[in-house]
Amino acid sequence: MKILVTGANGYLGSGIVKRLLDDDMEVIATDIKTNNIDNRATIVQCDLFNEKDIAKKLHNPDVVLHLAWRDGFVHNSNIHIDDLPSHFHFIEAMAMSGIKRITIMGSMHEIGFFEGSIDENTPCNPMSLYGISKNALHESAQLICNQYKIPLQWLRGFYIVSDSQYGSSIFSKIVVAEKEGKKSFPFTMGQNQYDFLDYEDFCHQVTATVEQGRVVGTINICSGRPEKLADRVERFIDDNEYSVRLDYGKFPDRPYDSKAIWGNEEKIQSILHKL
Repeated sequence: MKILVTGANGYLGSGIVKRLLDDDMEVIATDIKTNNIDNRATIVQCDLFNEKDIAKKLHNPDVVLHLAWRDGFVHNSNIHIDDLPSHFHFIEAMAMSGIKRITIMGSMHEIGFFEGSIDENTPCNPMSLYGISKNALHESAQLICNQYKIPLQWLRGFYIVSDSQYGSSIFSKIVVAEKEGKKSFPFTMGQNQYDFLDYEDFCHQVTATVEQGRVVGTINICSGRPEKLADRVERFIDDNEYSVRLDYGKFPDRPYDSKAIWGNEEKIQSILHKL
């Protein structure tokens, strides 16, 4: 099976490509920059949104895993809305090329303010431009896939824990603060509860999903349990033996951040247990 990974040079993409290659998958990896991509992949440096006959340029894959997205951690960036038509036309072009399956990375921010466990039937009411755009791409991609009779896997990602300084999560920012020798890190009160997944586990869940076609639809990439933000960040600091300390109460919670939200893990566990 030939798997195309877009956004392959990014924080998630580089780890996912490596994991697919370790699983002996044939991988075509594409991005605007390619310096972080495992050289075992077939690497295509290009701009997805400004290429003619994009499927042919990307070696006509069997499956596409669409990770490419700009400003994912800037939730109200206009780029999310500006890029949405380009994402739509890329997915449409891949469908028209005769691809066998389409897999796209979504986000729990599609849901909006919600308390409790999320599954594929949970109503979406996004409250940021990021969430609105992801939700709109999900709905439009489903229309395309229905039209061309192609299975769609929509991977709803939750929060990732990693000691990489190159991401934009709170964990990456703490790594940077530690490297810069800062003694404190401005923080909220940290009482919200979220679904956290270590980077390696996140990559494993994504690759296990895209490598099979039995389970499709909306699939939560998640741990399946809530944990208080303050507890998870404090544990991260302790596990890495950092000296930086959280300065609680410096930032308010965002109005669209739920008090307690986590993913239903039934579908992802059905995939993992079949490996």
